[in-house]
Amino acid sequence: MRRATIPLLLTASLLFAFVSLPVGAGLLAWASNRTQQQSPDSSAAKPQDPAPPQSQPPQAPAPQPQDQGKITQVVNLVDVLFTVLNRRNKLVPDLAENDFKIWDDKSPQAIRYFSRQTDLPLRIGLLMDTSNSIRDRLKFEQDALVSFLFSVLRHNKDQAFVMTFDDEPSVLQAFTDDAGRLRDEIVKTRAGGGTAVYDAIYTACQKELSHPPRPPGDQPDVVRRVMILISDGDDNLSNHTRAEAIEMAQRYSVVIYTISTSTQWIQLSQTNPDKSANRKTHLTEGDKILQDVAEETGGRAFFPYHVDDLDQSFQDIGDELRNQYSIAYIPNNYQLDGKYHRIRIEVPDHKGYQVRARRGYFAKANTGTGTNPSGSAN
Repeated sequence: MRRATIPLLLTASLLFAFVSLPVGAGLLAWASNRTQQQSPDSSAAKPQDPAPPQSQPPQAPAPQPQDQGKITQVVNLVDVLFTVLNRRNKLVPDLAENDFKIWDDKSPQAIRYFSRQTDLPLRIGLLMDTSNSIRDRLKFEQDALVSFLFSVLRHNKDQAFVMTFDDEPSVLQAFTDDAGRLRDEIVKTRAGGGTAVYDAIYTACQKELSHPPRPPGDQPDVVRRVMILISDGDDNLSNHTRAEAIEMAQRYSVVIYTISTSTQWIQLSQTNPDKSANRKTHLTEGDKILQDVAEETGGRAFFPYHVDDLDQSFQDIGDELRNQYSIAYIPNNYQLDGKYHRIRIEVPDHKGYQVRARRGYFAKANTGTGTNPSGSAN
């Protein structure tokens, strides 16, 4: 566990961290006065040092200890980003703090911070399955990704990177806000090889989304980490397990959206008009894996059948990224025991509303990673 310096007004992105809180000027002055009042020598007048001769250069001030004027305090803050849907699976963006109740391992918690997250800078990882099994759908995948980037990525605010994976993951384009550069790399991708889904998720979280580029400003750590994974979910080569991949995403507060490629995407014009509304209803084992990964991290799984469904999937993701809530709480049952803690958020006064959030967190510190225990990077 490491020490990080943050303002006394804690931001909701700090999770289970030992932090050094800089004391504001007013509070520091108050503390100084209190120290002088309590010291037995505080009332004694001190002679002033004589002014140095004009010919003598002024003395450089003595270096001050880095810890001067700071108070060390333990803060065990859990931050949860989530969306709310109504009965028709439409986003509900206008709820207030008192609409929500939250539990940590079946223990009710007091909400310390609440906000509607509509304009945070995005840090997006685009993970493309380029294994041989999706060869005939790669062109549709490329076109939909490029369309998504040009509609969602805001210049000088949001950034994304592109990673492909077959036998192993490979970053084609590092974080950038230039949608054109991302497009150029996406359209170059070719299919072939096996499928290492879990290794791709694990690597993308650990090496890229654990320390995304920081935006300028007073709160440089407040960004939204998102992964969009396009795959059939049939892992056959990974060294990491599904549980390890999910834990790595939860540790860095990465929300994963998955889009299945296990169906032959076709044009609506190629289908029977009487059955044009039909959509995929049977989920393969790979689909269920994609669904589990998304739900465990607070994201959503999509199973497009037509090409039009694929475009709609990306539109829905873009809408969700602009209509989320954030709740932070200090667990009253907290122990740094390394165990998995379940999170449950409800909207009790609105029947039929469903909350989509990550299902839990691991209460342990990451040593040597530069991160807080349950997800946010310092």
